Amino acid sequence: MDNLLFPAIEPYRHALLAVGDGHTLYYEECGNPKGAPVLFLHGGPGSGCNSRQRRFFDPRSQRIILFDQRGCGRSTPLGATQANTTQHLVADIEALRQRLDIERWLLFGGSWGATLALAYALSHVHAVSGMVLRGLFLGSRSEIHAYLYALRTELPQAWANFAAAVEGDELLSAYHRAIHADERKVALRAAQAWSDWEHAVMSLGTTPSPNLTTGELALAKARVQTHYLIQDCFLAPGHLLATVPRLHSVPCHIVQGRQDRVCPPAAATVLATAWPQCRLEIIEEAGHSPFTPAMCRPLIKAVAALQQRLV
Repeated sequence: MDNLLFPAIEPYRHALLAVGDGHTLYYEECGNPKGAPVLFLHGGPGSGCNSRQRRFFDPRSQRIILFDQRGCGRSTPLGATQANTTQHLVADIEALRQRLDIERWLLFGGSWGATLALAYALSHVHAVSGMVLRGLFLGSRSEIHAYLYALRTELPQAWANFAAAVEGDELLSAYHRAIHADERKVALRAAQAWSDWEHAVMSLGTTPSPNLTTGELALAKARVQTHYLIQDCFLAPGHLLATVPRLHSVPCHIVQGRQDRVCPPAAATVLATAWPQCRLEIIEEAGHSPFTPAMCRPLIKAVAALQQRLV
């Protein structure tokens, strides 16, 4: 698959941005410093960025910007949930845009990154030249409930392990309590079970691979993720759909895997119906991961086509 991506590159600049409330964000710039700016928004919540994500973009023509959201990756403090809401992240993105002296940029986001891209664009539509979104997640309670329960018959052993790792019938509340517990062993055990369930859902229909998110990294990610999910991602019910008409002038291309079990295609279909100006491309054989040939090809094409349209 890696041969479908652009060649591996290193940042020409990386730095830290203090955003208040004790949070400092890591960000990096790659590609052409004078190119068209594009911002990569990572998923999770809580995941952080990695070097492969730089490679969806043409380094000859694009100024590629990645950053780790509050509590994630190389941002500090890792796993912190205080002063960490969707509204804080939207303000952070705008602070980063101003720090980099960018007038308008293209947003590229998948899963939670797509949610955040929409939230930012709705608040700062003047700063968004276009969007490429993948694996749509609208932050609704029904989507969260489906992620926790809908696959228990398809993944019976993985779900049994997931449900047995905490005490309580309502899994999100039980996991939130355990992952944020003062007792480190309890928190680490719950975080690993949470991570293992995510890995099982992500791996459904693909060749099994080991779960590499373990230990303190799993705990930090799970702390941020459960913090957001238990608060319905700090979004009022239906907010993104209700306000999407504000984006009628923003070009958008949604690439959605039909087999995506983390973020099923229903959300993408609903969004496209509410936003007729955007293009929805369903990839029949694709799942959630952007790093499969089925998703990689259309994502790179979508970025290139949208960039060409904006020239």
